[in-house]
Amino acid sequence: MILAIFGATGPTGLQLVQQALEAGHFVRALVRNPNRMTVTHNGLRVVLGDVLDPEACRKTLLGADGALSCLGQRNLLRNTRVVSTGTRNIMAVMKANGQRRLVIESAYGASESYALAGRGMKLVVATILAAPYTDKNLIEPEIMASGLDWTIVRPVALTNGPRTGKYRVGDDLRLGAGARVSRADVAEFMLREYGERKWVGKAPSITY
Repeated sequence: MILAIFGATGPTGLQLVQQALEAGHFVRALVRNPNRMTVTHNGLRVVLGDVLDPEACRKTLLGADGALSCLGQRNLLRNTRVVSTGTRNIMAVMKANGQRRLVIESAYGASESYALAGRGMKLVVATILAAPYTDKNLIEPEIMASGLDWTIVRPVALTNGPRTGKYRVGDDLRLGAGARVSRADVAEFMLREYGERKWVGKAPSITY
């Protein structure tokens, strides 16, 4: 398959790019700074640009079977709307192209999963991580109403631990602030779910 990957130079995105290439897929990755793309492979096509630019999204999605997104924001204090605006651009191009499969990395505690979170997790979401969660809460309903074959993946707190393949996935998990999962395992699940389509139209959480 030819996969368009957004947020490709972030910690989870790099894992996703590497694992997709190792699985034999071709990858088109949108990056703003090519120096941050540390993966090299004959099957990788790097597209220079910004997800906030619809034309850059169009170039990245050109010829792709679908998209996976690990968009996020580095500034935790200010809502930059990178995730919501970028995802809108991706979805608009996909609809215009007739592309349907979309797997999005969000976060546990966003949207309806907030009600399942423990008290400590709710406090973190409402204070330290309020800005990025505001952006996720803004875009998730739009993804769900998009008409695309979407899956929203909601990991708990992320680590740089190894890929284990041993994690729990569910849309009714009640988890606290101490829950963890590695970015490598999140990438593995996103890539697997892209093809297996067990969670189309759903928003599973992932944790150890």
